[in-house]
Amino acid sequence: MDTTRQTSSEDNGAARVLTLATTSFTLLFAVWLMLGVLAVPIKTEFALNKVQFSWLTAIAILSGSIWRLPFGLWADRVGGRVAMTTITLLTALPCLLTAYAQSYTELMVYALLFGLAGNSFTSGVAWTSAWFSAQRQGVALGTFGAGNVGASVTKLIGPTLIALVPAAGLFGGIVPGGWRFVPVLYTVLLVIMAIVLWSMSPTPDRKPGAGRSLSDLLRPLSELRVWRFGLYYVVVFGAYVALSVWLPNYYASVFKLGLGSAALLTAFFIFPASLLRPLGGYLSDRFGARSVTYATFVIMTLASLILSVTDAQTLGLWPTFALVEVLGIGMGVGKASVYKYVPSYYPRDVGAVGGVVGTLGGLGGFLLPLGFGYLDELTGRPESCFWAVGFVTLTSLFALSVVVGSLKREEQGATRRGPLAGEAAE
Repeated sequence: MDTTRQTSSEDNGAARVLTLATTSFTLLFAVWLMLGVLAVPIKTEFALNKVQFSWLTAIAILSGSIWRLPFGLWADRVGGRVAMTTITLLTALPCLLTAYAQSYTELMVYALLFGLAGNSFTSGVAWTSAWFSAQRQGVALGTFGAGNVGASVTKLIGPTLIALVPAAGLFGGIVPGGWRFVPVLYTVLLVIMAIVLWSMSPTPDRKPGAGRSLSDLLRPLSELRVWRFGLYYVVVFGAYVALSVWLPNYYASVFKLGLGSAALLTAFFIFPASLLRPLGGYLSDRFGARSVTYATFVIMTLASLILSVTDAQTLGLWPTFALVEVLGIGMGVGKASVYKYVPSYYPRDVGAVGGVVGTLGGLGGFLLPLGFGYLDELTGRPESCFWAVGFVTLTSLFALSVVVGSLKREEQGATRRGPLAGEAAE
């Protein structure tokens, strides 16, 4: 009876952690990528060129990427409750200040600061992993990762709020209007979320990294495999982030759509790229992370190739949209399959390994929009953004193919030794 009661209590705690982690991550992700939509009216107000625009949309991504390793390690040591609550509160102030920015420089500084929200991913992964068994981690992490759908929140509500809230603001201008109202609203939600996290999280929290030395926590990072996982994550997450912030401007400028329509089409890209993550987790639990990742890269490579070699105007809006959706579906499934590798190979080091993988993926999300901007500026070809996506996808597919070929040769030469440790883990 006591064992049953304890198991039920642990399951309840795990469910609460997953709910709170996913909800807070969704909000933080919305804040992290809010400039994907807001930067379009900002571009007009501050008369930004393409390169300035690409830097503005990328700077928050940089900040939300470079600190993922320390935040992941910290979450393993102090618990996700402390880590997630702290990140939520740290994000609130610069988010509010963004609403009152009066220059491009101010916007860049505040975006760098509220970009800390992106580091919630590795903290949430470490928190969720600590509360779920290996057999359930694929689906649990996939469900948590579906919080990526937060990237669509601003795409859906941003244009409407910008249109509805007068430019003069509310309450005599105390609350600014237009695009500036959105970060004010997010600030209020962030403060509320921090209170909910702290008051509703199960205690005592689980801290798998407590008492371990820093060198012990970092030891797995010497393995090439970890960095290869990071390369894979550039494809399924970095490119996803990059397209999430780039597509509104792409659709608006290439197909002459209004902000609302361009943002809506981008939201339809974000939905499968986020909401299919639990499916990717389920498939990875059942068929192995490697098989799912391989299939994902093949499909994404083909879609990227068509988008890369065909002029966007010639291809047309709806075929372009359909192929972008294929990329989104691949990213949604692939984000889960790639991250399934982490707890499978490194169950005690999710914070460190997940931090590196997340950092590399996030850095891809920072560098790719810059590449999009510079390629567009140099070539005048808007489809050049898919050149970059196709290149990183093909590179990762090649790396994975080499690994698969090597493992097959080892298995054929040593069939009596049984399954490889890595294969069994998948």
